[in-house]
Order: sequence, then structure tokens, then C-alpha cells
Amino acid sequence: MNILITSAGRRVSLLRSFQKELKKINPSYKVYAIDSDPLLSAACHVADEYFKAPRLDESNYIDYLLNLCKIHDIGLIIPTIDTELLELAKNKARFEAQGIAVVISSIEFVSKCRDKRLIHKFFEEHNIDAPKEYTKDNYNIPIFIKPTDGSRSFDTYIIKSKQYLNEYHFANEKLMFLEYLDHDLYDEYTCDLYFGKDYKLKCAVPRKRIEIRDGEVYKAVTNDNALVPFIRRNLSYIDGAVGCLTAQFFMNKTDDEKIYGIEINPRFGGGYPLTYLSGANFIKWIIEEYILGKTIDDQFNVWENNLLMIRYDDEILVHGYKG
Repeated sequence: MNILITSAGRRVSLLRSFQKELKKINPSYKVYAIDSDPLLSAACHVADEYFKAPRLDESNYIDYLLNLCKIHDIGLIIPTIDTELLELAKNKARFEAQGIAVVISSIEFVSKCRDKRLIHKFFEEHNIDAPKEYTKDNYNIPIFIKPTDGSRSFDTYIIKSKQYLNEYHFANEKLMFLEYLDHDLYDEYTCDLYFGKDYKLKCAVPRKRIEIRDGEVYKAVTNDNALVPFIRRNLSYIDGAVGCLTAQFFMNKTDDEKIYGIEINPRFGGGYPLTYLSGANFIKWIIEEYILGKTIDDQFNVWENNLLMIRYDDEILVHGYKG
């Protein structure tokens, strides 16, 4: 029973964690990786073996994955990038028919997560405030602008004066004009949430974002704060949600009852290694659920509070590269 990490890129820590946990079950099991350019993927070079995959927008991507899994006895797929989630959710039954589990939420829930307007409506249905969206002819400065289907902070703007608005902002229908939540007043958190196969929340770990680089957390600290009971109260069950979800919240610095839900990504986030190292072992639970057939109980008290992560760059050397 081998595992495949898709779109591996630079997710070295995540891949190594899967290797560590899987080999506790059986040292002969392997963690494979794929990428559209594996020679330039650091994670691919630390995988047990890697393969060159078609681009996500190529029509044969799903067939390629199915064939790869059959050839290399892969029983579990871990997606890592937003743009592949919906396609994998749509084809989940095809993989299951071949005895291959994809740790991906339902089509309906993934669709909500991929559309920022729909996820704001989802928050409101679960008694969680979301930033107000303005119409483009009636808004209050300052505003925050972001695309309905964006990721990694691409195409986002903080507008504090009307002079910085231009025709692109108004003409692009995907761009949302949102209430601006000032970082002087709010702390930003990414919360790693684990949902079992029963769609029930098993664990929630808030990570306060201290520094971000290229849309990914660079410095962060775990905080056992008001967000944990808030999430347990409002998101204890999400129909169709499984595995790791990363949810973004803003919490007022002086009033911890004033919390806004921003977005949810139904996959492992770039900052999950901090959650793993704090003791919230989502990877072990995935292996137990999807490979060993175990049921996961509540795991809300297993992780270390106030654990600071400071990242740094490291090198992966590939000898004989002729690309």
C-alpha cells in the first residue's frame, strides 16, 4: 500500500512526514511524488521515487494517475494544489472502483471552497461572520480586493485611496470588493482542521501568521485560543469534508469573540508542518483511517501550544543535471 503526493513541488516537509509515518506501518511501503517538472521539484528528489506527470489542464491527467497507481501499487493519493481538487473530487468514484482512495472532500464542498463568494455564504450558514462584499458602485475605502477563485495571494490588493483603483479592478468580474480588516486590529490565523470519514471534526490547530512569503507562511506560532471552541461549536460537522482542511480566520486583538471567516482550502496547507511538529498528527490519522481501517476519536488536546516555527531556505543537490 504505497502513497502518492501529487503536484509535489517544494513540499519536502510534508513528503518526509508521510514517509516517516508510513514506514512505521511497513518499512517497504513507499511514498511516491509526481510533478509536471519533477527534475526541478525539491520534494520529488526526496521521494522514494518520482514521475513526470501531465499538466493539470491536460485531458489525460486522471487516466495517467489511475494507470500510475495500478503499476506501482498506490492505494492512497494526497492532493496538494487548489487547481486539481475539483477534478479529483469529480473522479473520486473512479479511483475507489480500483481500490484507490483519494483524500478529497465531496464535489459540493470543494466547489464551495473554490468560490470565495460561496464559502462566505457557507460561513454565514454556520454562524460565522464573513467580510462584507461591496458592489463596485457602492463601497467604502479602505477595501480589500481578491479574485473569487484565487490562491497564494495572487491578484490581491489593499486599496486605501480611490486613486489606486483602476479600470482593471472594475472590469474584472472575478474581483471582489471586500471590507478591509486592518492587521493593526486583527490577528490572522490559519487553522488546520482534521475531519474524519464521518465528516466530523477531530482536531483544530490555530496557527498565528507572523510572516508570509509568496503566499505561504514563513513564521508562525500555534495558539490554543478562542478559535478552538469557536470552530468546535460552529464547524463540528461539515457534510462531505474529509482529511485536512486549512481555514483562514481573522480574530480581533482586543475582543476574541469578534471573528471573521475568510476562506477554506480542502487540502494540506503550506504551514501544516508546524501543526504536525506540534503533535497533531493528521498524517498518522489518514493512514489509520484509509489504510488500516481505524476510526479516529477526538484529538483536540494532543498538540503543543505556543510552538513557534521559523523557516529558512535549504538546498537539494541533483548531480548530473542536464536539463
